[in-house]
Amino acid sequence: MARAGSTGRGRLLVIAIPYLWLLALFLVPFLIVVKISLSQDALAQPPYTPVFDLAQGWAGFKDFVSQLSLDNYGYVLGWDNGFVEAYGSSLVIASISTALLLLVGYPIAYAMARAPKGVQPALLMLVILPFWTSFLIRVYAWIGILSPEGFLNQGLMTLGLIDQPLELLNTDLAVYIGIVYSYLPFMVLPLYSALEKLDGTLLEAAQDLGCPPFKAFWSITFPLSLPGVAAGALLCFIPAVGEFVIPDLLGGSDTQMIGKSLWTEFTANRSWTASSAVAVLLLVVLVVPIVIYQNIQARQLEAGK
Repeated sequence: MARAGSTGRGRLLVIAIPYLWLLALFLVPFLIVVKISLSQDALAQPPYTPVFDLAQGWAGFKDFVSQLSLDNYGYVLGWDNGFVEAYGSSLVIASISTALLLLVGYPIAYAMARAPKGVQPALLMLVILPFWTSFLIRVYAWIGILSPEGFLNQGLMTLGLIDQPLELLNTDLAVYIGIVYSYLPFMVLPLYSALEKLDGTLLEAAQDLGCPPFKAFWSITFPLSLPGVAAGALLCFIPAVGEFVIPDLLGGSDTQMIGKSLWTEFTANRSWTASSAVAVLLLVVLVVPIVIYQNIQARQLEAGK
């Protein structure tokens, strides 16, 4: 009995550790951000009010709650402030970038999965290799490639394909290039994991029954790889929506993304409260695709049973 009780406590501890980790490093900081988003700007330290004081007890807590308001959310959602447009632009750019990542990443993952077993580890290493370099340095490198005096324009002019440099830097195109390059491993790896587990006998059976390769791909390979597609799309879409570094360095002044707006509100306007409201609303927007994905996964598990 003592041994069974010890085993039960051990299991409880194993389960409790990740929940405590999420509580301490995600839920508590998020609640602090929510509290700041319900506060008002003030010329003080910290630069918002009200500030909860435990020494005031229950009366102080009631006074603290009475001063909280949703004014910052009304400000952020106002059409004249540009945040709604930034949210929309971020969703559009992230959606197009995710589609481009799928178009580029799927053939790469498919080729990796069909490669000889001895070659696959080397191909995986090549996909992961960019992570060994700083993300900021890799984005800065694209400035040297896409600038009017950069390698791309100089190469095209040397080949006689263009007469004058193309305007690539400080455009939405540069943002798409930067996002696709930076997040490509996040799309390739889940796709490779799904395609590598694919039963090859299904394709052989389809071939024996006279199914053309292209039709077999759309009828067998792609449907079976949809979990990898969904996972890769989420891994790319979610961080792309809130991306700041890439649009700031590669995009122009007309490239509006919510990450840049949040940074401007926090640093230039010194408004912690409005910045927190922007962050909370961004999280709410990103929770929607996660919930949809989880529902799809739950239905697939139920169907498998």
